[in-house]
Amino acid sequence: MGRKERPIASSNRALVALAQWLRDQRLAGGYSYAELAARAGCHATTLQRAASGRSVPSAGSVRAYARACGASEDRAMALWRQARRRTFRSSSGGSPNPLDIDGIHTFQAGLRTLYELAGRPSVREMERRAGTGRLPHSTAHRIVRSRTVPRDIHQLTGFLTACGVAPAEHLLWIDAWRCALGRETPFLPAPRSTQPVTTRSVELVGTTTRTGDHRSAEPVRAVPERAVPVSGLYFAVLGPVRAWDDGQPLASGSPQQRALLAALLLREGRTATAGELIDAIWGEEPPSQALATVRTYASRLRKQLGHQVLISESGGYAIRLPVRALDTTNATALCMQADRARAAGDLDQGRTMLRAALGLWEGEPLAGVPGPYAEAQRTRLEEWRLQILEACLDMDLAHGRHAQAVSELTALTAAHPLRERLRELLILALYRSGRQAEALAVYADTRRLLADELGVDPRPELADLQHRILRADATLNAPLNLQDVVESNYTPLRPSQLPATVADFTGRASVQAEMVQTLTGEGAGVKVAAISGTGGVGKTTLAVQVGHVVRQHFPDGQLYVDLREGQLAAALGSVLRTLGVAEREIPDSLGARSALFRSVLDGRRVLLLLDHAQNAAQVRWLLPASEGCGVLVTSDRRMVDLAGAHLVELDVMSPDEALEFFTRIAGERRVHAELEDARYVVAACGFLPLAIRIAASRLVARRTWTIGMLASRLSDESRRLAELQAGDLAVRTVLERGYARLDAEQARAFRLLSSSTSSFISLSESASLLDRDLTQAEDLLESLIDTGLLMTVDPDHYQTHVLARLYALTVLAP
Repeated sequence: MGRKERPIASSNRALVALAQWLRDQRLAGGYSYAELAARAGCHATTLQRAASGRSVPSAGSVRAYARACGASEDRAMALWRQARRRTFRSSSGGSPNPLDIDGIHTFQAGLRTLYELAGRPSVREMERRAGTGRLPHSTAHRIVRSRTVPRDIHQLTGFLTACGVAPAEHLLWIDAWRCALGRETPFLPAPRSTQPVTTRSVELVGTTTRTGDHRSAEPVRAVPERAVPVSGLYFAVLGPVRAWDDGQPLASGSPQQRALLAALLLREGRTATAGELIDAIWGEEPPSQALATVRTYASRLRKQLGHQVLISESGGYAIRLPVRALDTTNATALCMQADRARAAGDLDQGRTMLRAALGLWEGEPLAGVPGPYAEAQRTRLEEWRLQILEACLDMDLAHGRHAQAVSELTALTAAHPLRERLRELLILALYRSGRQAEALAVYADTRRLLADELGVDPRPELADLQHRILRADATLNAPLNLQDVVESNYTPLRPSQLPATVADFTGRASVQAEMVQTLTGEGAGVKVAAISGTGGVGKTTLAVQVGHVVRQHFPDGQLYVDLREGQLAAALGSVLRTLGVAEREIPDSLGARSALFRSVLDGRRVLLLLDHAQNAAQVRWLLPASEGCGVLVTSDRRMVDLAGAHLVELDVMSPDEALEFFTRIAGERRVHAELEDARYVVAACGFLPLAIRIAASRLVARRTWTIGMLASRLSDESRRLAELQAGDLAVRTVLERGYARLDAEQARAFRLLSSSTSSFISLSESASLLDRDLTQAEDLLESLIDTGLLMTVDPDHYQTHVLARLYALTVLAP
């Protein structure tokens, strides 16, 4: 068998998976490299290099290796393609975006990139993949050499198919091809038109909706009450669940099928697992064939909607819709524009937008849809409608329409007798209409009702309103304007709270450029970039670095908020004081503080760094509404439910970056004298920036140590975590914090996966180890990935970080 092979040291997880798979095939057959070389008909060194994991080997050597081991060549080539794609993306900055292509040269470069990502197949193979007659191999050769471009759409789609581009993305490439050639019009579907409306149209600026792999932020028009787009798909859930295609209604199927459709629509493009859909439709008592039934419903919907709309993904389903295709999306956009209009003092425009939003409700939301999910969403959507209605009536009173509002408020308080905000508005409307006695009678009736039904007194705002009426407070007669209140109670300040950058910041060039582009690029709305990754990977350091790079684009200040403790109300209070709001003007409730925060930032260009966020719900309270603001978020968890955010998953450093980082701290002369030991140290640190900083700092503090001595100390895995501690920096502390946030099921899974003999484990092996079926195991593994304690190598293989694995073993130890 020969000497033991060296550990695989690479940050390319796909390359590590390929090398490990090749080694496993050789060991399973019991071959030495000499025997394998004789079977493969090539040199033993070639095969050793292929399984070393130092660089992506050639396709021929991987095929020869697999063939000699009697292993699956298809599996080998699939792993090879993933490794090659990961390497190419790292060096070139990622896959080309057809929306960014401008001109014939960038289009040719984009096609060449697709070819590289496909693993550079032979032109004969390209011809075969494209289909008979669509892409001659001679034409494919000229295209990949950037000597020509496809002459027609059939040739272009043949090339895209040969490169493995999903059919859903073909239209984008066709549009880019037409633009590059100067053809008359883009091929992408034009924005949908709606039926003619007699009322004034309302423009929604900055509406953001999932559209496959990119996001659209184009202005849209409000869909008026009971108006349906005359082209494309449109869905409604603010009433009976219905769907239209080109203005024609579609059959929605059985109540359970409508429940499935509603659950997918209300996720706004996010994937729902089969288990989640089963719970949504049937709750805790699903039928025995629930999974098969869900698949049947999904198949029926896919036939109606198309494969590009209802997609299967990671064992679940998702509906991906274009802009304006769902009534709740339109209602949200209208409310956002109403908030901006009111902050700008345009109450008439704000009222018009809110009335348009209310017009999208057509009775009870999700009417007739069964299941616990629909019931919960019905409650949420009805509460949302009442909040919009209260905001609209509040603007009516602020606009001086108190007499007209009395009748509507009287009916609403009768329908919702315990809703104090409606009663407060009714009292104010009556008082402003000259009906003081009736206003006080409504207050007395409210007080009796609350005491009888709930045993409580009216809220302080309501009681204060009664006292102000009794003393004829003159301010009650004047319409309230939020913008005037804000401007009169704070002095604008220009905060500059970003922490200092570190002098030894290393690498991360491509991801830093990506985030800078996100925060400073063109487009409407607030720019949000959310960085996630395992603890100690350098999220805060990168965010601070990016913040300093882009600070000149946010001239009104930069705010830093540490959300580690989760005290949102206190954090918002501190931010408001920083922005100049007087202590007495800061409200008590979290919602009111959040609203005042958005109002204070209106019209200003401010950058926020929200550090150590625990979840997306926490972040939403601190998102400004003013266009021109930017937000940087760091979190151990992936913010997949933070709408409109550009998600960045930060990986450990590459071996070269890690060595450079170590060298900057420890000193160039010292490292070059013991280069191999230095490489071992950064590999033992798992290329984790925090661990590397600690190791290098300890070396600097102990001038008598050699790097070899440090490497020797780190080679003892039972002591490695104890060695990686310097002052208040400790890898164990970071891992403990991440582990403490796991629920019991996740913690058990993390321990069991870490106890495996290999740090790489397949989905099927994980399911067996966890004693779960494949779907349950995949859901559990994906939840661990979201926490940052597990990494994905490819869709079927996972990896625990070397230091997280060591920590898990200490948890398992008696």
